[in-house]
Amino acid sequence: MGTELLAPLDLAFWHLESDAHPMHLGALAVFSPAPGVGPDDILGLLGTRAAAIPRLRMRVRDVLLPVGGSAWSAHRDFDVNRHVVRVVLDEGDFMVEATRLAGELMEQPLERGLPPWQMYLLSGADDGPFAVLVKLHHALADGMRAVAIGAGIFDQIAAAGAAAGRGAVRRHVPVPPRSWMPGPRQVAGMALDRIGEVGRALGVGASVVRNSRLDLHVSSALTAGSSGTRRLATAELDADVVQDIRRAEGGTANDVLLAVVAGGLRRWMLARGEELPGSDPRALVPVSRRRPGATKSNGNRLSAYLLGLPVREPDARARLRAVRTAMDRNKSAGPLRGAGAVAVLADQLPPLVHRFGAPLAGNAARILFDVLVTSVPLPRSALSLGGCPLGAVYPMAPLARGQALAVALSSYGGRVQVGLVADGKALPDLDRLASAIEEELTGLRSLIPTDPTA
Repeated sequence: MGTELLAPLDLAFWHLESDAHPMHLGALAVFSPAPGVGPDDILGLLGTRAAAIPRLRMRVRDVLLPVGGSAWSAHRDFDVNRHVVRVVLDEGDFMVEATRLAGELMEQPLERGLPPWQMYLLSGADDGPFAVLVKLHHALADGMRAVAIGAGIFDQIAAAGAAAGRGAVRRHVPVPPRSWMPGPRQVAGMALDRIGEVGRALGVGASVVRNSRLDLHVSSALTAGSSGTRRLATAELDADVVQDIRRAEGGTANDVLLAVVAGGLRRWMLARGEELPGSDPRALVPVSRRRPGATKSNGNRLSAYLLGLPVREPDARARLRAVRTAMDRNKSAGPLRGAGAVAVLADQLPPLVHRFGAPLAGNAARILFDVLVTSVPLPRSALSLGGCPLGAVYPMAPLARGQALAVALSSYGGRVQVGLVADGKALPDLDRLASAIEEELTGLRSLIPTDPTA
């Protein structure tokens, strides 16, 4: 793998980072033990498979041109043992200890002179369950790309890749000579595309200005100042129940999950004695612009929608319908329009602007949205590592400057796993929010008649 310039959005994520605001995403994968497989076996397997993924051997370095730009290049002194380490958990409940430690590890920025990723094997007793915490810098991957990279450590994907490699027959197809100069039609097409991109970016910029807010009194916890600490909590939802609600009410499963998050926030705010906010908190809901199966671009391909989470609405069904209506409106406009499409705007800025302007832009995130809510797709098939079955995957999203909470969801094994990442001092009761989200799904399910004809 040679040198590759960072795409504009990747460069923005790279320069948005600070010690108090690390820009890595992650996942906590939990496994059941298998007979005869110990921590040393798993650690060795993680190292071998991670080292075989070319993307994980790349680091970021500055380049002379374009001015202010950076590029991915292979790290000549790459040592997988600096990236894959074992951490022994304290005695006690396994999940409690694993999530506590994962929160602490998510606080720590990745070392920028090395390939920006880390894997931690979190284990207790040699014959007990274990977890793997994966940290990937957002410049390295968006959610879909992170799944594709991380999937390479699993038995099924690794075996398929090895089989494909053994069976592959390389054919050297002659390429006809071609001038490096584009033809007149290509020049015209490139110019029209560029005009369209700039026009779209101007429209997004105007929408950002129109949707920016000066009144930030949404929730005392969500608007608390950043402490640089991180806390992690997890929740699990029944995917069949989510689908039952979707079939009864219409819309998508994601609409149901967004309504569950809104209702969970409402329950949590009321339980902690907070007065409900005068305006609904705004969620930034990322949307992938990466086509399924597309391999042309390794960089982030993202846009997003803005969604008011209807926490002031007391009726659960009305909350769901409000979310569905708002998301339908967002989808009608498309992911390349509106204030949520700030990533589209970032794609149009030159490298030098990202290098010096990213910190200023990061501080402005707070006036646009209050909480990140993202869904991460996972493979549907059962997965394992060294013969140890994968039980759950809890995704984790980074916190932008001025943000105290990020919610990430993924479906696996008939369950929807929810990963909550929060500022540790702003939300010390994050576990209560996780419980409130689980309770909200139960409450919403009770509104759906058992008999579809009822």
